Order: sequence, then structure tokens, then C-alpha cells
Amino acid sequence: MCGIFGYFNFLIEKDRRFILDTLVNGLSRLEYRGYDSAGLAVDGDNEKEILIIKQVGKVAELKKLVNEQKSDFSKPFISHCGMAHTRWATHGQPSSINSHPHRSDASNEFTIVHNGIITNYKEIKTLLEKKGFSFETETDTECVAKLTKYIYDSQKDSNITFTALVKAVAKELEGSYAFIFKSVHYPNEVIATRRGSPLLIGVKTAQKLKVDFVDVEFGNTTAETEPESNSFFSPVGASHPPLQRSQSRAFLSEDGLPQPIEFFLASDASAIIEHTKRVMYLEDDDIAHITEGELHVHRLRREDGDSSTRSIQTLEMELAEIMKGSFDHFMQKEIYEQPESVVNTMRGRVNFENHMVTLGGLRGYLPIIRRARRIVFIACGTSYHSCMATRSIFEELTEIPGQTELASDFLDRRTPIFRDDVCVFVSQSGETADTILAMRYCLERGAVCVGVTNTVGSSISRETHCGVHINAGPEIGVASTKAYTSQYIALVMMALQLSEDRNSVTERRQEIIDGLYRLPGHIKEVLAEDTNLQTLAKDTLSKERSLLIMGRGYQNATCLEGALKIKEISYMHSEGILAGELKHGPLALVDENMPVILVMTKDSLYPKVQSALQQVTARKGQPIIICNNNDDSLIKDYKTIRVPQTVDCLQGLINIVPLQILSYHLAILQDRNVDFPRNLAKSVTVE
Repeated sequence: MCGIFGYFNFLIEKDRRFILDTLVNGLSRLEYRGYDSAGLAVDGDNEKEILIIKQVGKVAELKKLVNEQKSDFSKPFISHCGMAHTRWATHGQPSSINSHPHRSDASNEFTIVHNGIITNYKEIKTLLEKKGFSFETETDTECVAKLTKYIYDSQKDSNITFTALVKAVAKELEGSYAFIFKSVHYPNEVIATRRGSPLLIGVKTAQKLKVDFVDVEFGNTTAETEPESNSFFSPVGASHPPLQRSQSRAFLSEDGLPQPIEFFLASDASAIIEHTKRVMYLEDDDIAHITEGELHVHRLRREDGDSSTRSIQTLEMELAEIMKGSFDHFMQKEIYEQPESVVNTMRGRVNFENHMVTLGGLRGYLPIIRRARRIVFIACGTSYHSCMATRSIFEELTEIPGQTELASDFLDRRTPIFRDDVCVFVSQSGETADTILAMRYCLERGAVCVGVTNTVGSSISRETHCGVHINAGPEIGVASTKAYTSQYIALVMMALQLSEDRNSVTERRQEIIDGLYRLPGHIKEVLAEDTNLQTLAKDTLSKERSLLIMGRGYQNATCLEGALKIKEISYMHSEGILAGELKHGPLALVDENMPVILVMTKDSLYPKVQSALQQVTARKGQPIIICNNNDDSLIKDYKTIRVPQTVDCLQGLINIVPLQILSYHLAILQDRNVDFPRNLAKSVTVE
């Protein structure tokens, strides 16, 4: 969804040019989250002035507009807070006026950036209009900015603090959000809060922090000034005692005084890594207040089990991981990284000599999972396909019934979940809204919840009972490639570890682990065919308007995922079809003009796929066949894409790679924006 970025410097002089460049560069790292418009807000030349710059299009367009400004770029700031936003439109069309930051009024008293959706914004808007407010945008976010001003004006006489003000605003909101608030009434202060959308804070200091955590400051009747009523339409209450602020011990120098410091706020670590590796992840209903070089964390409400600290962690990623290097696009780079990313997923977990798998994140829950009545895999999009691809091997090795669920449909049906179920939630970002809601639904019903995610510190990794990080490395391209193969392997490893106490499948387990050992080499063999796949895309498929991809068994998921990739980035209609269903309708589409790709690698279902091939050729179809290198009968008679042969349950990991490469070349031939396809964003943090 949207990407938000904030920069706060304290006792470190920076000129306006540096601040603007930092904000724009931070947005460029987050552009995969949304790219139909962008904007930023910084301090103006005069006191109590906020300069807002917004532009339709990508971050590069915003950068041009920033450079055209008549502002004094050399103006220095000892302390300053700025914020920026790149948008994926949900309310209102992409336009300058609908872009963030949004403001409370013409004088920009309050400005905010927002990632998420406020579901009760219509009710808030109606009530504020009755109070005399007028709206200039179609967005839900503007309601929050104006609500903030309304509550501030209502509580002006009680000297309400910025924290208490935002807390009062947040109590009125329904939906998901990550916000950064800035105000002329609270100079050199910034508030960040989240519920359901990711937000983290990077910390950069010259000296080492005194402690590697931040205390959570729970509100009480003497701690901070708040409106007396939860409703912002209630009368103003009596006066309140002044705020008793505690010092944030992590950020004090040896003499007890605040030290020079920089804070970076972002939706994703990729925007922070070039500045600092020290980050703190906010949790739902956290309210972070940055002022005078200190970071304070407050809670919207106190609940049983709330942690009293937020740890400051060290990021493991490197800046080179989020750069394109010698590649033309992030997607191309991520396709070619798969021989390394699959190794990283297995590193330290698979002992190839002893044929043992150890997933530390599951260790304490293995006995419970083995006793489960069923395993329910819940995910969206590409992550759902990785669940489909591995459900069969789960059932074979563990003999526990499995089912795969699309998270949105799972919630719509209010699917029955029981205490002896195990629910596995798969998400690259760990912040997919539908998957998180499904997870909380299952937690409420007492099921054991397992997370499989690529993002340390994400909502899914924090809120599930146990889980597996896939360690694929940052994935910037909107169309997922290496995360799919790493999710696939992580789920296979789960099945292998769960079945290690079953002697009857020992030989099968060893066969699969040997296949995992050979996997990186097999993927390299497929990548070496890039030129041939480029020629196939150019000569055979680039002029087509539709494409059918067929397979069955383990390869059904391969067909669905390959079709999704082609749809996502080339905008060609493509459909993944279970070959066993051909006679039940899809065969009507097949003729000499309909391009067909048939996944026909050797496994137990090979004879049945041969039957599908005969059905297609009998209707004058001319299929392109993905087959094994040694399948000479097919190579002689058909156009083929040849791939190495491996154990059946891992063959999909090899077969998907040529489809990823084909989708990439089809998009290039159509002059599409490969990394940022239209209407899509990388991390879907709204329902």
C-alpha cells in the first residue's frame, strides 16, 4: 500500500536541501508500496509555517517539483522534523489535491501522512461538516487532519499535549493506519502511531545508546493531559494537571543531557538501512512521541500482557540488497538471486549429511502441531500458491489433513476453527491485512498459529505463537519471485521436520532433502536459458492477447503462479488451468489461435498430462511444453522449455523459474513498468 517516511534531526545542523533530499530518497526506496502520487512537508522560512509539496506520478516527478521551488535550500536547521508519502490510491483518484500530506486547514496547523484505510471516515466527515469544516479532497485521511484540529481547538484552554491530542484522535478511528503527525503548535515534535499498518523508527547517534530498549509509558490520571471524554463532540472538561514527562533513558548522554541524534520513520526497513541499522518496530496502538532528541512510547490503552519495553534491534540487511546493481530491474535481479536466496532459506536449518531439518522457530510447538486435527494454510496471492504447492507433501509426510484458504474468503465465510487446529499464515511482508485479520480470528478461537514471513518484526511474526522466517532477503519488485520459492522451501522444511518421527517416510524424506541439496544448481541451469526464453517470448507470445497454462498435481500451483506473474506485469490475460478440468469447460477455448503452455515434467501424473496434451493437439492447439531435459519424445515434436528433473514435490520450484523469466520478457516487450505495474502495490495492508 502507501509508503510513509519521516526524518527528524536534533542538535545536528542540516540545511533544507539535505532534508528534502533525504525525504525524497526515502520515498524512492518505498515506491514499490505505491506510486501514483507523492508529497512531503517540511518547515517553512517563517515561524509556524509548514511547506507542503505534492505531485501526481512517481517520486521522480515530486523530485523535479521540489527542485523548482523558490525556497531557500541553504537555510540551516539545528532541529527539524519532515515527513513524506508515496500513495497507492484507495479514496479518490490520483491527483495533487488527493496526495498526502493532508492538512487540517489552509494555514497547515496540522499535517499528516497515512498508510491504511479509515473505515468510519464518512461518519467523522459528516459530523465535522456540521461543525463548519469544509473538505478539499476525496480522501479518508483529510478527515483525520481536521478531526485533530477540532479536538485541539476544543481543548486549547487545557494545554493539551501532542501525545494526548493524538491519543484522543486515535480513539475515534476505526480501520487500519500508520500515521505521522506534525503541527505548528508543537514545533520540533512529531507523533507516529499505528494499528494494522507497519511502522518502524530508525535511530542514528554518534555515541552508543545507553540501553537497547525504550520504556513504554502507560498513561494514568497524573501522567498526561487528555480530553475528559472519549467523544470529541462532548463538552470540554475541567482543567487537567500538567504532564509529568519521564526521560527516555536510551537517548541520554553520560551527563544526563540529550545527545545529538537523528530519527528515521518508515513503513519498511529498506528506506532506513542506508542511514542506520538500529531500529525499533512499533506495535499496534503504540504512540511514539519524538521531541528534544528523545523518543517516548505511549499506549492508546493498557491491556493485560502488554510489554513494558520496545527493543531497539539491529537490521541484518545490507544496502546492496536493495540496489539493482548491474540489473535493469529489481524483478530481474530477484529472479537471478534465487540460487542464493534458496540457500539462505535452508542455511543452518538443513543438515544434508544426516538428512535432518531443524527449524528453531517451531521447536517448542512441534508436539502440539503433530497432534493437530488438521492444518489450515491461510494466505493471499503468491503466498497462497506456495501453500497450494506444498499442501500435498504436508499430507503425505505428516498424514494430517490440510486445506488451503484465501484469507479474504476465509473471513467472509467465518470458517469454523477449533482448538486442535493448526493455522499457518504465509505472507512475504508479514503485514498483509486480510492474512492478519484471519490470524487474529484464529487466535481468538484458540488455534495454534504459525507464521511464515520474510520480514523480521512484522505483525505476523510478532503475533503468531511460532513460525519460520524465510530469509529470502528484501524483495522490492511488486511481482513476487524469490519470496515464492523461499516460502515453498520453508513449507517443505516444515513438513520434513514434522515427519521426522515417522519411520515409514524416512526414505521419502531423504529423497526430498537430497533434492533440496541439488536445487540451487538446477535453478542456475534454468537461468542459463534466459536468451532462449527471451526469443520464445518475442517470436511466439508477445503479440498474443491471452494465454492458457495447464498442469496438474504439484504443477497446478505452478500454473496459477505463472499465470499470475504474466497478468501482473505484462497485462496479458493469462489463466492457470488444472489439466484434469479441461473437459469440463476450458477445452472450448482451445484452437489453433490460442497459445497454450503445458507443464509436463515427469511424475506419477505424467500419463494423465499426456492425455491433456492429446486433447489440446486434437483441437489444433500448438502447445509450448515445459518438460524435463531427457524427455526426447516431446523435444522432437513440440516447442519445449527444458528443465532439470528433480523429486516430484520440488519440481515446481524449478518449473516456475522459466515462467517468471517469460513474464519479465513479455513485460519488457510490451514496454511495461516491470517493477511497478499499474494499480498494484507490494504490501497490501488494507482489506
